[in-house]
Parts: sequence; C-alpha cells; structure tokens
Amino acid sequence: MHSIDHLIIGAGVSGLATANFLPPGAQWEILEREAEPGGYCRTVQQDGFVWDYSGHFFHFRQPEVEAFLVERMADPDIRKVTKRSRVLHGDRLVDFPFQKNIHQLPRADFMECLRDLVFRDEGGTSDSFEEMLYARLGRSITEMFLKPYNEKLYACALSELDADAMGRFFPHANLEDIVRNMSTPDNESYNTTFTYPSGGAIQYIEALLHDLDPERIHLGESLESVDLANRIAHTNRREIRYNHLISSMPLPRLLSAASVSHSPELYTWNKVLVFNLGFDRKGWDVDHWVYVPDPDCCFYRVGFYDNIFDTDRMSLYVEIGLPADAPVDMEARLAEVLEDLEKCGIVSGHALVSHHSVVLNPAYVHVHRRGQEDVLEKLALLRGANVHSIGRYGGWKYCAIEDNIVEARSLAARLGEVA
Repeated sequence: MHSIDHLIIGAGVSGLATANFLPPGAQWEILEREAEPGGYCRTVQQDGFVWDYSGHFFHFRQPEVEAFLVERMADPDIRKVTKRSRVLHGDRLVDFPFQKNIHQLPRADFMECLRDLVFRDEGGTSDSFEEMLYARLGRSITEMFLKPYNEKLYACALSELDADAMGRFFPHANLEDIVRNMSTPDNESYNTTFTYPSGGAIQYIEALLHDLDPERIHLGESLESVDLANRIAHTNRREIRYNHLISSMPLPRLLSAASVSHSPELYTWNKVLVFNLGFDRKGWDVDHWVYVPDPDCCFYRVGFYDNIFDTDRMSLYVEIGLPADAPVDMEARLAEVLEDLEKCGIVSGHALVSHHSVVLNPAYVHVHRRGQEDVLEKLALLRGANVHSIGRYGGWKYCAIEDNIVEARSLAARLGEVA
C-alpha cells in the first residue's frame, strides 16, 4: 500500500497553496478528480475571447500574497482596475452599493426609501438575513434591491440564511452614511479596486503550479472513501495510507466519504449556471458588472470582460442562481438569457459569435446558524482524526480566493511544526 505524509484532495487554489507552503522536503501528493487543475479558477480562451468559469476578480488585502503569485507568473500582465458596478433598477442604472445611492432613484422611489429608512423598526429581531435587511435598511431598500437580488443569487428564501451570511462582504450602511453619500460620494467596498491577469484567472493557478512537481499531482483520481481510524484513503485507483489528509472538496461530500454521521438538511447550497458570451461588436463601455434584481429577468448579474481588457467586442459573463437539484436545459436557458439581455438593453441587435457555459455546483453555500454549529463540530471531529477540511467548500463558508490561500498557508505552517 502506498503511504504519504500529506495527502491533499483537490488541485484548486486551496490544495495547490497548501503544497506550496508545506516545509521544503515535506512528503505530499495531490489528488484531483478533474482532468486539469484549477477547480473553479479555470479559464476558457475561445474565438479570441478570454473567459473564466465565472467572474473571478481578485481583491488582495495582503500584498505579500499577491506578490507571491505575481513572482511566479510567466507573463505577469496584471491589470489593476477601479471597479465600476451599478444596479439596474427598471430602466435606470444606480451606483452600487444601492443603499448608499438611493438619491439616484426616481424621486418617488427615493422618498419612499428614505422614509422607510428613517422610520424602520430597529427593535425587530435580526436572526435571519431577511430580518437583518429590514431592521437596518427598511422595507423599500430591502424590497427594491437587496431581497430580490439575493433571492435570485442564493436561490432560496433569505429567511433561511443567517443574518451574517455574507460576513465582511456585505456593504453595510447606516442613515448617516447614506445621507452623506448624497453630496460626497463614497462607494468604497472590499472590492473597490481589483486585479485581473491578461490571460484570465488560470494564471494564478499556473503561478501556484510553478514550484510544484507535476509528478506529485494526480489528475483524474478522486477520493471515494476514507477510513478515519486507520488513516487510509480509497480512491478510484488505489489505497493510500496518510498521516494528514487535507481536503478542499465540499464538506458534506467529505463527511459522507468518511462515514461521519450528519444531517444533510443542514448542508444546503445553490448552483450557478454561467454563460460566457462573445458578441460581434462593443456594447456598454462603462461597467465591469451590473446587478439585476428584477425577478422577471433570469440572471442576477452580468459582467463585462471587454471593459476590463479594453477590447472592441462585447464579452460577457452572465450568472443564474438555481436550486442545487434544478434541471438545466442549456439551449433553452441560453435563448432566455439572450432575450433578457435585449430586454435590459445590454444587447441591442448584437450577433452572438461565441459562447461557453458551465454549472458551478456547489456555488454559494447557505450559511445559517444551526448549520454552522454543525460545521464547526464536524470540522473539529475531522481534525481530531488528522483530516483538515479547508477552503470555501471544505470549510463550508463564504470567503474570497485570497482567504483560501491565507488559510492554506496557516495550515501548512502548523503541519510543518508537528512534522
């Protein structure tokens, strides 16, 4: 039986970063069930268009993390972009975040939002995401944008999500912020600026692969089951004895593989259908992405790659949030997307010259208190058996790609100390 000190499951950002940060000389191998590394951080180049599996724009808070990646890029042509994003409200575009720019709404809508903000019931409970929105921002702001948009994104009722489901990524604003923004615009957020490589997000994966021995990365090999007591992993090819198992696969899948009893109803998520679309000519030339809360429109967000690359043909990613078990008819969905793009005015007689689609499943995990209590319990149980479940899906949380690298670096350092 093959033996290894550190067995890493998944050649996405978390798994590759872990291998990078383990001490020199550490024994490690990576198993990746797909035929190529990268996880969701992959790029498609087709007919002169560059698309990612989804809109992966990078917001580095720790300069040393970005430097680590850029130093390992073969062609580090990195664009630093000051974000321009807006909300499509009827036939009007409102700067994001919506709640700080209600003064850009038609007068009647603005007055309604302002009145409901001032006279909102702050004493109400805020146990759910929905209750938090009403208590902090009032009925009109919530119902004009925040509720319909997030229900489309998460593909569930917001009453099912924890008040802090989005953590630091939710743009909170109080009455003072909103009034001040009317005369002194300040739409700063965690992603006010972002960076993007000219070759797409895959360049960050290539940077993480730069120093790794490709012979130790096994593509097309998936984890099937884990014997926690004897520290044996069973794959679709072999049995491997490990000392530490580091996994970035979705936590409920790992729990099932390890025969850890859990309640599946506590682990829910949505999936996102992404269409990458290339058109014959330029369209909107301002925005990097636009939020679309209208329930009658199938997508919740549209991003404009051409406005990042300054290209002369419109290049979009379009995202549709769906329940995890929803069937997907790609042809019918594409026709619906094209029709809704016309209705929104994003496309106007443009000819579609290239397209690509992918389903991200899971996409956004549903963070709720009862579920998170179980997540923490199961993560601790796994750690007690030398199994470390990390990353967005391994940790069953909402986080950024940089967060995954930082978490992997921290875990690698701890594992190095006990080696």
